[in-house]
Amino acid sequence: MSNKVYIYKAFERFWHWMQSILIFFLAATGFEIHGSFSFFGYKNAVTYHNIAAYSFIILIVFAIFWHFSTGEWKQYVPTTKFLKSQINFYLFGIFRNAPHPTKKTVLSKLNPLQKLTYLGLKILVIPTMVISGLLYMFYRYPQEDTISGLNIGSIDVIALFHTAGAFLLMAFVIVHLYLITTGTTITSNLKAMLTGFEELEDNDEDENLQRNRIKSYENTSENEV
Repeated sequence: MSNKVYIYKAFERFWHWMQSILIFFLAATGFEIHGSFSFFGYKNAVTYHNIAAYSFIILIVFAIFWHFSTGEWKQYVPTTKFLKSQINFYLFGIFRNAPHPTKKTVLSKLNPLQKLTYLGLKILVIPTMVISGLLYMFYRYPQEDTISGLNIGSIDVIALFHTAGAFLLMAFVIVHLYLITTGTTITSNLKAMLTGFEELEDNDEDENLQRNRIKSYENTSENEV
Protein backbone atom coordinates (compact mmCIF):
# COMPACT_ATOMS: atom_id res chain seq x y z
CA MET A 1 0.00 0.00 0.00
CA SER A 2 1.17 3.53 -0.71
CA ASN A 3 -0.11 7.07 -0.28
CA LYS A 4 0.63 10.25 -2.18
CA VAL A 5 2.39 12.54 0.30
CA TYR A 6 3.45 16.19 -0.02
CA ILE A 7 7.13 15.65 0.76
CA TYR A 8 9.01 18.49 -0.97
CA LYS A 9 7.95 22.03 -0.04
CA ALA A 10 7.82 24.92 -2.52
CA PHE A 11 11.07 26.61 -1.43
CA GLU A 12 12.82 23.25 -1.31
CA ARG A 13 11.93 22.61 -4.94
CA PHE A 14 12.82 26.18 -5.97
CA TRP A 15 16.17 25.94 -4.20
CA HIS A 16 16.91 22.54 -5.76
CA TRP A 17 16.18 23.60 -9.34
CA MET A 18 17.89 27.00 -9.07
CA GLN A 19 20.95 25.34 -7.58
CA SER A 20 21.02 22.85 -10.45
CA ILE A 21 20.70 25.58 -13.09
CA LEU A 22 23.41 27.71 -11.49
CA ILE A 23 25.80 24.76 -11.13
CA PHE A 24 25.43 23.89 -14.81
CA PHE A 25 25.85 27.53 -15.84
CA LEU A 26 28.86 28.02 -13.58
CA ALA A 27 30.44 24.87 -15.00
CA ALA A 28 29.83 25.98 -18.60
CA THR A 29 31.24 29.49 -18.13
CA GLY A 30 34.02 28.23 -15.86
CA PHE A 31 35.33 25.70 -18.35
CA GLU A 32 35.11 28.33 -21.09
CA ILE A 33 37.25 30.64 -18.96
CA HIS A 34 39.76 27.77 -18.72
CA GLY A 35 39.79 27.57 -22.51
CA SER A 36 38.02 24.20 -22.83
CA PHE A 37 35.69 25.62 -25.50
CA SER A 38 34.35 28.93 -26.79
CA PHE A 39 30.70 30.01 -26.74
CA PHE A 40 30.07 33.29 -24.89
CA GLY A 41 33.56 34.65 -25.47
CA TYR A 42 36.16 34.94 -22.71
CA LYS A 43 35.16 38.41 -21.46
CA ASN A 44 31.44 37.61 -21.38
CA ALA A 45 32.11 34.22 -19.78
CA VAL A 46 33.97 35.91 -16.92
CA THR A 47 31.15 38.43 -16.41
CA TYR A 48 28.42 35.78 -16.51
CA HIS A 49 30.40 33.46 -14.26
CA ASN A 50 30.78 36.18 -11.63
CA ILE A 51 27.07 37.08 -11.76
CA ALA A 52 26.10 33.41 -11.42
CA ALA A 53 28.57 33.01 -8.55
CA TYR A 54 27.02 35.89 -6.59
CA SER A 55 23.54 34.47 -7.31
CA PHE A 56 24.69 31.08 -6.04
CA ILE A 57 26.03 32.58 -2.81
CA ILE A 58 22.75 34.46 -2.22
CA LEU A 59 20.84 31.22 -2.82
CA ILE A 60 23.09 29.41 -0.34
CA VAL A 61 22.40 32.05 2.33
CA PHE A 62 18.63 31.71 1.89
CA ALA A 63 18.92 27.89 1.81
CA ILE A 64 20.91 27.83 5.06
CA PHE A 65 18.33 30.07 6.74
CA TRP A 66 15.49 27.85 5.46
CA HIS A 67 17.17 24.62 6.57
CA PHE A 68 17.75 25.85 10.12
CA SER A 69 14.43 27.70 10.54
CA THR A 70 12.43 24.65 9.41
CA GLY A 71 14.59 21.97 11.02
CA GLU A 72 15.31 20.41 7.60
CA TRP A 73 19.03 20.38 8.44
CA LYS A 74 18.30 17.20 10.40
CA GLN A 75 17.79 15.40 7.08
CA TYR A 76 21.58 15.46 6.59
CA VAL A 77 22.63 14.06 9.97
CA PRO A 78 24.79 11.07 8.94
CA THR A 79 24.17 7.52 10.07
CA THR A 80 25.78 4.17 9.37
CA LYS A 81 22.53 2.30 10.06
CA PHE A 82 21.54 0.33 6.93
CA LEU A 83 24.44 1.94 5.05
CA LYS A 84 25.86 -1.42 3.95
CA SER A 85 22.43 -2.54 2.71
CA GLN A 86 21.97 0.68 0.73
CA ILE A 87 25.36 0.24 -0.95
CA ASN A 88 24.47 -3.37 -1.80
CA PHE A 89 21.22 -2.15 -3.32
CA TYR A 90 23.02 0.25 -5.67
CA LEU A 91 25.67 -2.36 -6.54
CA PHE A 92 23.46 -5.42 -6.99
CA GLY A 93 19.80 -5.12 -6.00
CA ILE A 94 18.88 -2.31 -8.36
CA PHE A 95 19.82 -4.48 -11.36
CA ARG A 96 17.47 -7.22 -10.15
CA ASN A 97 14.52 -4.90 -9.70
CA ALA A 98 14.75 -5.42 -5.94
CA PRO A 99 12.86 -3.12 -3.55
CA HIS A 100 14.69 -0.29 -1.82
CA PRO A 101 16.21 -1.46 1.50
CA THR A 102 15.25 1.75 3.32
CA LYS A 103 11.98 3.65 3.25
CA LYS A 104 11.54 7.33 2.48
CA THR A 105 9.36 9.41 4.81
CA VAL A 106 8.67 13.13 5.26
CA LEU A 107 11.04 13.15 8.24
CA SER A 108 13.68 11.02 6.51
CA LYS A 109 13.87 11.83 2.81
CA LEU A 110 17.43 10.62 2.29
CA ASN A 111 18.86 7.13 2.57
CA PRO A 112 22.09 6.62 4.61
CA LEU A 113 24.36 6.89 1.56
CA GLN A 114 22.63 10.07 0.39
CA LYS A 115 22.99 11.61 3.85
CA LEU A 116 26.77 11.14 3.77
CA THR A 117 27.07 12.34 0.18
CA TYR A 118 24.96 15.48 0.63
CA LEU A 119 26.66 16.31 3.93
CA GLY A 120 30.07 16.10 2.26
CA LEU A 121 28.80 18.27 -0.58
CA LYS A 122 27.48 20.94 1.79
CA ILE A 123 30.37 21.13 4.24
CA LEU A 124 33.32 20.36 1.95
CA VAL A 125 32.80 20.72 -1.81
CA ILE A 126 30.53 23.79 -1.98
CA PRO A 127 32.46 25.76 0.69
CA THR A 128 35.68 24.95 -1.19
CA MET A 129 34.13 26.25 -4.41
CA VAL A 130 32.77 29.42 -2.79
CA ILE A 131 35.95 30.33 -0.87
CA SER A 132 38.33 29.57 -3.75
CA GLY A 133 35.97 31.36 -6.15
CA LEU A 134 35.94 34.51 -4.02
CA LEU A 135 39.73 34.41 -3.74
CA TYR A 136 39.85 34.07 -7.53
CA MET A 137 37.49 37.02 -7.93
CA PHE A 138 39.34 39.41 -5.65
CA TYR A 139 42.85 38.20 -6.41
CA ARG A 140 45.50 40.79 -7.22
CA TYR A 141 49.19 40.40 -7.82
CA PRO A 142 51.20 41.85 -4.90
CA GLN A 143 51.29 45.63 -5.13
CA GLU A 144 51.57 48.57 -2.79
CA ASP A 145 48.81 50.99 -1.76
CA THR A 146 46.02 48.57 -2.72
CA ILE A 147 42.65 49.62 -1.32
CA SER A 148 40.69 46.58 -2.48
CA GLY A 149 41.58 43.07 -3.50
CA LEU A 150 43.76 40.37 -2.00
CA ASN A 151 47.50 40.52 -2.49
CA ILE A 152 48.44 36.88 -3.02
CA GLY A 153 51.80 35.68 -4.28
CA SER A 154 50.42 33.00 -6.58
CA ILE A 155 47.01 31.97 -7.87
CA ASP A 156 48.10 28.42 -8.71
CA VAL A 157 46.89 26.79 -5.48
CA ILE A 158 43.57 28.65 -5.63
CA ALA A 159 43.07 27.53 -9.23
CA LEU A 160 43.88 23.93 -8.30
CA PHE A 161 41.33 23.82 -5.48
CA HIS A 162 38.66 25.58 -7.54
CA THR A 163 39.12 23.29 -10.53
CA ALA A 164 39.22 20.15 -8.37
CA GLY A 165 36.03 21.27 -6.66
CA ALA A 166 34.40 21.86 -10.05
CA PHE A 167 35.20 18.31 -11.19
CA LEU A 168 33.86 16.86 -7.92
CA LEU A 169 30.69 18.91 -8.27
CA MET A 170 30.17 17.77 -11.86
CA ALA A 171 30.79 14.16 -10.84
CA PHE A 172 28.10 14.56 -8.19
CA VAL A 173 25.68 16.03 -10.74
CA ILE A 174 26.25 13.14 -13.17
CA VAL A 175 25.69 10.53 -10.45
CA HIS A 176 22.67 12.51 -9.23
CA LEU A 177 21.13 12.45 -12.72
CA TYR A 178 21.50 8.68 -12.76
CA LEU A 179 20.05 8.23 -9.27
CA ILE A 180 16.97 10.23 -10.30
CA THR A 181 15.96 7.14 -12.28
CA THR A 182 16.22 4.77 -9.29
CA GLY A 183 12.88 5.63 -7.70
CA THR A 184 9.73 3.52 -7.69
CA THR A 185 9.57 4.25 -11.42
CA ILE A 186 12.11 5.90 -13.71
CA THR A 187 10.32 9.27 -13.49
CA SER A 188 8.88 9.16 -9.94
CA ASN A 189 11.76 11.08 -8.32
CA LEU A 190 11.69 13.72 -11.05
CA LYS A 191 7.91 14.16 -10.74
CA ALA A 192 8.23 14.45 -6.96
CA MET A 193 10.74 17.28 -7.25
CA LEU A 194 8.48 19.05 -9.76
CA THR A 195 5.16 18.68 -7.93
CA GLY A 196 6.23 18.08 -4.34
CA PHE A 197 4.14 14.91 -4.11
CA GLU A 198 5.50 11.38 -4.00
CA GLU A 199 4.03 7.92 -3.51
CA LEU A 200 5.27 6.65 -0.13
CA GLU A 201 4.69 3.30 1.54
CA ASP A 202 2.27 3.03 4.44
CA ASN A 203 3.80 3.24 7.88
CA ASP A 204 1.93 0.06 8.86
CA GLU A 205 4.50 -2.12 7.11
CA ASP A 206 7.45 -0.38 8.76
CA GLU A 207 9.55 -2.67 10.92
CA ASN A 208 8.98 -6.17 9.56
CA LEU A 209 9.24 -5.14 5.89
CA GLN A 210 12.37 -3.10 6.39
CA ARG A 211 13.97 -5.80 8.56
CA ASN A 212 13.33 -8.42 5.86
CA ARG A 213 14.77 -6.12 3.21
CA ILE A 214 17.93 -5.51 5.22
CA LYS A 215 18.38 -9.23 5.84
CA SER A 216 17.97 -10.01 2.13
CA TYR A 217 20.64 -7.44 1.17
CA GLU A 218 23.04 -8.74 3.80
CA ASN A 219 22.60 -12.26 2.43
CA THR A 220 23.03 -10.97 -1.11
CA SER A 221 26.30 -9.22 -0.30
CA GLU A 222 27.69 -12.37 1.36
CA ASN A 223 26.78 -14.48 -1.68
CA GLU A 224 28.27 -11.94 -4.11
CA VAL A 225 31.54 -11.90 -2.21
